[in-house]
Amino acid sequence: MTNSIPSVSVEYARDGSTNKTNEWGMRPMQVRVFDRRGEQFLLVKAPPASGKSRALMFVALDKLFKQGIRKAIIAVPEKTIGSSFANERLTEFGFWADWTVEPRWNLCNSPSGEEGKVAAVKRFLRSADRVLVVTHATFRFSMDKFGAEAFDGCMIAIDEFHHVSANPDNKLGTHLKSLIDRDKVHIVAMTGSYFRGDAVPVLTPEDEARFETVTYTYYEQLNGYTYLKSLDIGYYFYSGAYVDDIMKVLDPNEKTIVHIPSVNSKESTQDKIKEVEHIMDGLGEWQQTDKETGFQLVKTPEGRILRIADLVNDDPSERDVVTAALKDPSQKHNRDHVDIIIALGMAKEGFDWIWCEHALTVGYRSSLTEVVQIIGRVTRDAEGKSRARFTNLVAEPIASNIEVNEAVNDTLKAIAASLLMEQVLAPRLEFRVKSGSQQSKDGDSSNDGGSGNGPKKQSGVRVTVKGLLEPKSEEAKHICEQGLEDLLAKIFQDRSTLECGVFASDETLPQEITQVRIPKIIAENYPSLDEHDLEAIRQRALVALAVWREASSGGKSQSSNGNDDCGSDAFITGTKRFAMDVRELDIDLIDSVNPFARAYSILAKAMNEENLKQITAIIAGKKSTIGPDEARGLAERAKRFLAEHGRLPSLTSSDQWEKRMAEGVEVLKRIVRKEKREQSTNQ
Repeated sequence: MTNSIPSVSVEYARDGSTNKTNEWGMRPMQVRVFDRRGEQFLLVKAPPASGKSRALMFVALDKLFKQGIRKAIIAVPEKTIGSSFANERLTEFGFWADWTVEPRWNLCNSPSGEEGKVAAVKRFLRSADRVLVVTHATFRFSMDKFGAEAFDGCMIAIDEFHHVSANPDNKLGTHLKSLIDRDKVHIVAMTGSYFRGDAVPVLTPEDEARFETVTYTYYEQLNGYTYLKSLDIGYYFYSGAYVDDIMKVLDPNEKTIVHIPSVNSKESTQDKIKEVEHIMDGLGEWQQTDKETGFQLVKTPEGRILRIADLVNDDPSERDVVTAALKDPSQKHNRDHVDIIIALGMAKEGFDWIWCEHALTVGYRSSLTEVVQIIGRVTRDAEGKSRARFTNLVAEPIASNIEVNEAVNDTLKAIAASLLMEQVLAPRLEFRVKSGSQQSKDGDSSNDGGSGNGPKKQSGVRVTVKGLLEPKSEEAKHICEQGLEDLLAKIFQDRSTLECGVFASDETLPQEITQVRIPKIIAENYPSLDEHDLEAIRQRALVALAVWREASSGGKSQSSNGNDDCGSDAFITGTKRFAMDVRELDIDLIDSVNPFARAYSILAKAMNEENLKQITAIIAGKKSTIGPDEARGLAERAKRFLAEHGRLPSLTSSDQWEKRMAEGVEVLKRIVRKEKREQSTNQ
């Protein structure tokens, strides 16, 4: 039986504002970006399908024709995304120029190797043409060969900017820093997920401070759609082989992208071709391969013919036909062109299939960025598509498995992703300070989009909090207004904080998380701020966690059978309702609440008692200060305890000596596992 962790289920207003255009053919997000077109360094944070590519076209054309920039170079992470920057007749929608890329300067379509593409970049820089599209790799190699000075006077646009890293080993990040330091180019950075999966910052705080940031949230985008009304995000545990359980969550009536696990992961059967065949067998009876598209035709038991695109088969002659069919522009608005796509490393960021209703991902994803990108495959607005969902089918930790420690770590990744998506999908919180004598008034908390200081910037929920510190520096104000999502992503990715919060023992005080661990993360990420500003940021992060925690505690509606228990709009309405009901909320109260406690209660619903105890034991063992010698002594005592009582000591026992013996057993298990890994590595 496959279990689910009820996670996020959100219903939006569908007010149609997202797709409305102004007199120049710009959607709201694009207007927001274009208003900052004069900035030398511009960072655009907007979700997949929000129109970042066209926003860049508007900005680039203005820089080329009105700001004295000589050339625009767009770098994308992979060749398939280069099609997003193909020619666009923008004048048809009211703009004053069209976007044109000469075919020979879209090097994503070039059959040449990297050496030939780098030579083409040199020819472009000497030519009279203005626009070049390349991959990140080609741009890196060109920087290696020509140096930063060759690009003076250009606009460099980096799509999917989270591929950049402040780590000195990241070549793209190193080259970008050299361009920033030289200060003779304009840079436009675009991403749907600014945080990375490895907890390394995209930019150093000093470099990031030079960028003007434009943020457009998931909530703003989805709330303004015309058709898509609800988005569900759920985690489902399975035991055994995933191919035996996948049909419990794969609905052939939904347009679906299935991402099977990497062959190097423990979820994989080590035979990706057979995994695809097994999935197709579960869907129905194979009929034939369509000669024109390469799609596999499978007949369901009900007699329907499914058109399945297999992107796992890496035979170039076959996969190229399939990928070409998927990119066919004439089929973009044909809902019946394809029904299910099965992929391994493809069909993630930048992949545009507006009809996709379900993204089914098998196996844990170590990167929260990857989770956000995959969810972006279903958040396209399309006629007749009112509901979309993301499902992560993950292996249930088995208590007797020697690899249970790794499984626990994977479980924490899933929890982190779930917590992250809750705050990504919620309305933006806008903070106001409430003094001790201030009386509650109508309008203290509202959804009017105001910030309390100056003009309206974003739609959101206003929260008035007693004792809230105001940030002093411009950097701190910017973080409080624009950077909380990124900060919370860093908090969720901190393994020790997540473990401490989710699996807190009775002796763990919430203040250990709220006043020790979280402030440490904030200080490490913003070293230039003083104590006052660090505290102002900490308070807002905790308020955000508290609001989302309380608002969503009764709004988890997605159950294993797909039924709604309390209405799929409960999460959003719960956020607003709780924000309206925080008249007495103050910082002292927030400090005394564990922001991760609800995650444990959700996990407990999805796991049997034995597995949950095993997870708790693993975490307790990792936290313990017991040394190796003491652990061995306690384990010997535990053997006697087993002989006398017929069971091993329990970590949840009220007897402190029994708990101590149980901790010693867990520490010793961890030591033995580590020694086995080291022996295996040395052999």
